[in-house]
Amino acid sequence: MGNGNDERRSKARARFYVMNKIISNPLMLTEPAVTQVKKLMSRDSHFGLRIGVKKGGCAGMEYTMDYVDNLDPLDLLIEQNGARVMVAPMAQMFLFGTEIDYEVSLLESGFKFNNPNVTESCGCGESIKFDHTELLPTNSK
Repeated sequence: MGNGNDERRSKARARFYVMNKIISNPLMLTEPAVTQVKKLMSRDSHFGLRIGVKKGGCAGMEYTMDYVDNLDPLDLLIEQNGARVMVAPMAQMFLFGTEIDYEVSLLESGFKFNNPNVTESCGCGESIKFDHTELLPTNSK
């Protein structure tokens, strides 16, 4: 027999707290990133992109991006303006609050992760460090 709290809980919206801020979406894409993800999805009709992290690089961790054709039930699905990004289970705690941008310059183009959880990054910009990465298995995505 419920006491009314069950009904209130079921109607409550999910909220994510990152660095003392309430955010409605644990990961945000800028408009250039949305456009690029949609372009990549349209190639060979992919369902979306999966973002993860793995051990490696100068600072200890690297971001991964892979095409996805099937949704893993453990992935966190982010849909924004037609772009679908899945966050791999082991990466979810490291990517909360991250903004993903897509930048184009004369020498390079690519996704840029503005991640408030990063404690260090290497000079090349390809690897990052988080606190508490000892919990990750070696082959995590």
